[in-house]
Amino acid sequence: MQISKEQVRHVAKLARLEITEAEQEAFSRQLSSILTHIEQLKSWDTTGIEPTSTVLDQTNVFREDQTKLSLPVEQALANAPDSEGGYFRVPRILEER
Repeated sequence: MQISKEQVRHVAKLARLEITEAEQEAFSRQLSSILTHIEQLKSWDTTGIEPTSTVLDQTNVFREDQTKLSLPVEQALANAPDSEGGYFRVPRILEER
């Protein structure tokens, strides 16, 4: 599957990334190569093979949740560049359309 530089540019814009013309070309080649490999993997018969998240026989070990005292609001916001009413204030990044 071929990924064009225009598609790379579009995804970069959605992700708010600035990429150079050389990077667009490189990402186009790399992503095309990855998708070609995935297409090859799709052609293999995996009937009867159970999905796994790891090839090793591992199990997750979780600790029990424990309640602890948290920071007071004033201390948590002490180094914040901007706060209001006990909350962090961050710049708005949504664009109007």
